[in-house]
Amino acid sequence: MKIEVRRRMVGTIPLLEVVSKEQMYEKLPLIIYYHGWQTQKELVLTQGRKLAKAGFRVILPDALNHGERKNPVSPIPSLTFWQSIQTNLFEFSFILEFFTHLDLVGDWIGVGGVSMGGMTTCGLLTHHPEISAAACVMGSPDFIRYQETLKRNIAKRGYHLPKDYDDLVGWIPAYDLATQYTQLPKRPLFFWHGTEDEKIPFEHVSNFVEQHSEESLMFQVAEERHLVKGETMDDVTEFFVAAYQGA
Repeated sequence: MKIEVRRRMVGTIPLLEVVSKEQMYEKLPLIIYYHGWQTQKELVLTQGRKLAKAGFRVILPDALNHGERKNPVSPIPSLTFWQSIQTNLFEFSFILEFFTHLDLVGDWIGVGGVSMGGMTTCGLLTHHPEISAAACVMGSPDFIRYQETLKRNIAKRGYHLPKDYDDLVGWIPAYDLATQYTQLPKRPLFFWHGTEDEKIPFEHVSNFVEQHSEESLMFQVAEERHLVKGETMDDVTEFFVAAYQGA
C-alpha cells in the first residue's frame, strides 16, 4: 500500500493529509491528530502513516506558534501553551468542515494527540459529540489541575504572572474533561502515560481513570518518561481500528 502525504493550507492552517493513494478520493473515516508542545506536525507523521495504512484519512495540523506557524514563546509563563491549545480548539470545526465539504469524511471521526495534542483531544471531547473515538498520549484530561500545577511551578521559579491570570485563561474550566466526563456521551477513549513522566503528571490520568471505570475507557501504563516509542504508536493504531470496527 502506497501512502500519500499531501501538504495543504486550510485557511491559515498548514497541515498534512496522510492517506492511502488508492483511497485518496474516497470517503473514509477521519482522524485529526495533534502534535505536542514546541514540536510540529512532521513529528507525528509516523503515527499518521500507521493510521493511514489501517484505512483512515489522517489530518496532522500545525498548532499556532508551532511548525510553519512558529513564533517566539511569550515571556509570560504558560501564555503560549494555553493559547496554542485554545487555537486548536477553535480550528477543529474549521478543519472538519473543509474535508466534509470535499465529501471525504465518512460518518466516523477520531481525534488524538501527544502531550499538548493529547490535552487538545480531551478538551475537544467536552464540546464535540460528533467525535467517535479519541486517544490521549501523555496528556492531562484535568485542565484545571494542570493549570494549578503550572501556577505552583511558576511561583517557585519567581516568574511574574498577571494578577488577573485566572480570568485571562477563564475558558479552561469549560474544556476540562475531568469535571465534565460523567455528563458526556461515552465513546472509546484511550490513554497512554508513563509513570516517570517529568512534564505532565502521571497522577492526572491515573486518578481520572480510577474515578471512571467505563468499558469504553482504556488505560495503558508504561515505565517511561515523556517519550513516545513505536510500540505506543502501534497501540494507538490498534485502538482506533478496534473502535472503528466496533462502531
